[in-house]
Amino acid sequence: MARKKKEAPEVDEDAPKGSKKKLLIIGLVAVLAIGAGAYFFLFSGGSAEAEATPVAGSIVLPIDPVAINLAGGSYLKLGIALQFTEEYDSATHEGDPDGSKALDLAIAQFSGASLTDVQTNREAMKAALQESIVKAYDHDVMSIYFTEYVTQ
Repeated sequence: MARKKKEAPEVDEDAPKGSKKKLLIIGLVAVLAIGAGAYFFLFSGGSAEAEATPVAGSIVLPIDPVAINLAGGSYLKLGIALQFTEEYDSATHEGDPDGSKALDLAIAQFSGASLTDVQTNREAMKAALQESIVKAYDHDVMSIYFTEYVTQ
């Protein structure tokens, strides 16, 4: 019986190439991450067009409460106050600020709404009203406050 000679285990010549591939992939991922971070900082957070957060001024305009008819014969008695920005305070204006635009927007938004919506979606409805008021006052108003909110 002839014995076979043990062959030396084959050496995988692709092993160094495999580790080079891993390094290449890791390097590519790192370059992409750095590029994405640079894009984020350059074009979103650090751009000159980014709007500065408004600072609250000293003017708060309370608007007398108004009864608004809701769907189904119910009503909402709503009182609001407008918080103007510091920038508005420093600008020259004739007379006191006018709350009629804000009142009109509030009536338009809440008129015909269901009692359930007004009671359960209060914060969402307030956020929508605030957004429309801020836009209507050319960003001179920074926020609104409900001073009265009674449903029946």
